[in-house]
Amino acid sequence: MKRVSIKAPSSNRLATRTTASAAAAAAAAVAAGVSGSVAGSVTVPAAAVSLPAAALAGQSAELTALFECPVCFDYVLPPILQCQAGHLVCNQCRQKLSCCPTCRGPLTPSIRNLAMEKVASTLPFPCKYASAGCLLSLHHSEKPEHEEVCEFRPYTCPCPGASCKWQGSLEAVMPHLMHAHKSITTLQGEDIVFLATDINLPGAVDWVMMQSCFGHHFMLVLEKQEKYEGHQQFFAIVLLIGTRKQAENFAYRLELNGNRRRLTWEATPRSIHDGVAAAIMNSDCLVFDTSIAHLFADNGNLGINVTISVC
Repeated sequence: MKRVSIKAPSSNRLATRTTASAAAAAAAAVAAGVSGSVAGSVTVPAAAVSLPAAALAGQSAELTALFECPVCFDYVLPPILQCQAGHLVCNQCRQKLSCCPTCRGPLTPSIRNLAMEKVASTLPFPCKYASAGCLLSLHHSEKPEHEEVCEFRPYTCPCPGASCKWQGSLEAVMPHLMHAHKSITTLQGEDIVFLATDINLPGAVDWVMMQSCFGHHFMLVLEKQEKYEGHQQFFAIVLLIGTRKQAENFAYRLELNGNRRRLTWEATPRSIHDGVAAAIMNSDCLVFDTSIAHLFADNGNLGINVTISVC
């Protein structure tokens, strides 16, 4: 069994907030009703910290505060490493630092704090987007996965490509598009034609249009990519400027017509939270190659019939 040696802080320093492992272990012992005192230098086995959930009910806020990273103010979650003086910093920030942000001491060699990891396993940690409205508190192992899909995380600019770095609330998405991407055309109605011009342009190209109907805005995207040398593919998809839950209330149909041929795709629109890249990666969209595109194109222009309906 690994053991962690800790040095008890003086009484006047116990009144100040610290993330030192000794202070955290002491706080955990008090919350769990563990008797005993910390004096001199002691060795505390990680497995000796036992924290029933009921005993932590009124103490979790105080205990989780001990895990706050002094750099990014998110939580320090397992695996938990400390500096030689016992201060904590999250793993993401630790990779960018050359010294401890609290005491300026060295961060190497890496010292694992098993006692704090044991405490962390008993606590619910608030979602990092709590300030935006998320009310969930989760076990540290569930926290990263939830935050990847949390409805309260900031929205990024839904336009294809990586040139626009804007982030903001859902309510700010449309004002951003109207101000920063004025070239995007908006058509009204649930049944429109999305016209992509000059589809023979070389390289990766994308065409974007907005469709407004049923009190919502939808983004229509046609993207051309070279999946491998000499083979280009087109990907067409509809995104809702809204949440995933709102997107489930709609369906869309994309249709290519011409020369007595028809190609149709029907699906539920994705929320802009998911983005275009994920849909293309999973082929969850209308996919066709250049030979198919030429069957339906007219003088290098491709018209796609887009129909939005309410489920």
